[in-house]
Amino acid sequence: MKIEKEPPHELKKRVKEIIRNLRRTYPHTRTALHYETPFQLLVATILAAQCTDEKVNQITPLLFKEYPTIADMARARQEDVEAIIRPTGFFRNKARNIIAAARRLMEEFGGEVPDRMDSLITLPGVARKTANIVLSSAFRRAEGIAVDTHVRRLAARLGLSSQKDPNKIEQDLMAIVPREDWLDFNYLLVDHGRAVCHARRPRCAECILRSLCPSAEIIASKSSGGKK
Repeated sequence: MKIEKEPPHELKKRVKEIIRNLRRTYPHTRTALHYETPFQLLVATILAAQCTDEKVNQITPLLFKEYPTIADMARARQEDVEAIIRPTGFFRNKARNIIAAARRLMEEFGGEVPDRMDSLITLPGVARKTANIVLSSAFRRAEGIAVDTHVRRLAARLGLSSQKDPNKIEQDLMAIVPREDWLDFNYLLVDHGRAVCHARRPRCAECILRSLCPSAEIIASKSSGGKK
């Protein structure tokens, strides 16, 4: 699906209209992960890799009951954490990273989750996507835009980035999305991706962004077998 490149000023104008429409449709957008502290959000976001937020939310109440503080998690035995988080997939690596991150926080950050990107990405299991989620939701700090599977898919369909690498997609988005919208942009696209712009069968006919989406007509044409 090839989308023609548009002038930067037109692209930025279209992005603003996309955001306005999404905000009207999803006025209470936020992360779907349940948490009470920055550390709980950090852990939940690590667990959400290759796993649904719904499944993570089923697992974390027991995990946080067993390990209510960063210090508790730092002292945890890996096999015990693995047993709790097994349903999230990749549980060995996730358990190893969560415990190691807790230990790093205790040793280097005074037992607190830092509120800066350059510090967060030094933690085991934390790349820019995870750090952006923690910064935007727990600290309301905008240092970037989290790029997950929904954002990657919608950025391509909406013609906002032709890149495949999440870091390059993020750079493209940061160049065209107004900084005041960085905090919510991921959640707006995630909400829309879940509700309408599905991976396999996007519901273009009822999409609020149809007139702003260069892929809508292409997808509709493919769905109808190329018939107008």
